[in-house]
Amino acid sequence: METIKEIYKIGQGPSSSHTMGPRKAAEQFLARHPNDPKYRITLFGSLAATGKGHLTGEAIEEAFADKNMELVWEPTKFLAKHPNALTFESFDNDDNLIESWTAYSVGGGSIVDDNSELETESIYGMTTMDDILAYCQTNNMRLWEYVEECEGDEIWDYLKLVWETMVNSIKRGMEKEGILPGQLKLTRKAPTFQSQSHNFSGPNQHRTLLFAYALAVNEENASGGIISTAPTCGASGTLPAVLYYQKRLYKLKDSQILKALATAGLIGNLVKWNASISGAEAGCQAEVGTGCAMASAAATQLLGGTNYQIEYAAEMGLEHHLGLTCDPLYGLVQVPCIERNAFASSRALSHASYALLSDGRHVISFDKVVRTMKETGLDLPDLYKETSLGGLAIYGK
Repeated sequence: METIKEIYKIGQGPSSSHTMGPRKAAEQFLARHPNDPKYRITLFGSLAATGKGHLTGEAIEEAFADKNMELVWEPTKFLAKHPNALTFESFDNDDNLIESWTAYSVGGGSIVDDNSELETESIYGMTTMDDILAYCQTNNMRLWEYVEECEGDEIWDYLKLVWETMVNSIKRGMEKEGILPGQLKLTRKAPTFQSQSHNFSGPNQHRTLLFAYALAVNEENASGGIISTAPTCGASGTLPAVLYYQKRLYKLKDSQILKALATAGLIGNLVKWNASISGAEAGCQAEVGTGCAMASAAATQLLGGTNYQIEYAAEMGLEHHLGLTCDPLYGLVQVPCIERNAFASSRALSHASYALLSDGRHVISFDKVVRTMKETGLDLPDLYKETSLGGLAIYGK
């Protein structure tokens, strides 16, 4: 498995797979061909089907700036390796092909091609939760300590930057009002939810604030603001909301938050390696489901859970999102995406409470639910995998 830096990528929304990834691929191709006379970029499958709502074209055009570039959309053509595919071609002045390169945006802003499966070096020796739990048990380690062992001390500086980005996205989102971009004309709700929290006390106030934090991040994402993936842009609100909520409620130290981020990153990494975090490949279960699993694990650790209780909470986070479709209206990362993050944050806290009532033993392991999610994703028809052709998305036609 790669570094958890691939799970936490800082950049502009609204989509890690449809905005961050294609722009990165464009920059990589341009680095090899900075001054060719002509370029043609063809978007396939999900990238073409929902690319306009996800600002895919704008992201690529910004990368190519004033170049002579043609953009071609092929929403009904799916390449075998991944539904988020795009082919870059460069030509000389006589229209002779100089190079053709096909890249795949596999989720979380990561890019691979036909000759690679990893964007960065593999640094984790173990790739299943069962193996990692056994190793930690033998060596009397916490899950975050295993992350530190594999990543090195430098991971803490990166996670500090990730946490600062998450907090800033919450604070910005809580202050901004108005309408989100796109045909839905959706009103930002985070500031209103924060204001309304003063009308409640106790659990209702806490729940309202938790919702507000998640909405703040996802509304920032929807408007193209700077966020951190967790593990994607579309699922970027759940983990920050849970961590910010717990930090404020329990007066936690930043060092505790960073350790929770490390454990959550490990959870996301395991899902990415053994299944998918791409809505275009496996539906929203791969995005919000993984985000909820990460948040559930982090919340349980912050409440003093054992490694086995953390694993149980993460398993529930994914299990209770199995089969969730990716069906955004107009291809926008707004409806139902934003609300899903808010409710996933609430579920994550429930999973933590439930896991802490147990000794961590349960029937379905995290590894098994990850495999099940992958198989479920493969069985889902394409119209439920970020193509806006079915499900709720038909009401955006």
